[in-house]
Amino acid sequence: MVKLRLTRVGKKKQPSYRLVAANSRSPRDGRFIEILGHYNPLTDPPTVVFKEERILEWLAKGAQPTEAMKRLLINGGIWQKHTGKPHKWPEAPAPKAEEPAPAEEAAAEREKEPVETA
Repeated sequence: MVKLRLTRVGKKKQPSYRLVAANSRSPRDGRFIEILGHYNPLTDPPTVVFKEERILEWLAKGAQPTEAMKRLLINGGIWQKHTGKPHKWPEAPAPKAEEPAPAEEAAAEREKEPVETA
């Protein structure tokens, strides 16, 4: 199976990546079939260069992108061209309304009750 993934290049502490099509059984930095672009996370904003036509051809042939590669394709707009529909990011769960703890409720009820002193 062909995977679209990132291959690390660059010096120590200065990573940059190639976007490649590779056999899923080959090592991360090992053999690849084709270079499809490059990614430099150290620039601000990060630099991503795609060979868009070739990436779309590989996706049409059934190549599977890794999670990191898919994120780059979504941000670059290529994934939307492949699927034909816009990507929906998962929504963050709505914050729950804080309910008072049972101990706090019991203390509040005790305060409301009249206290008899003898």
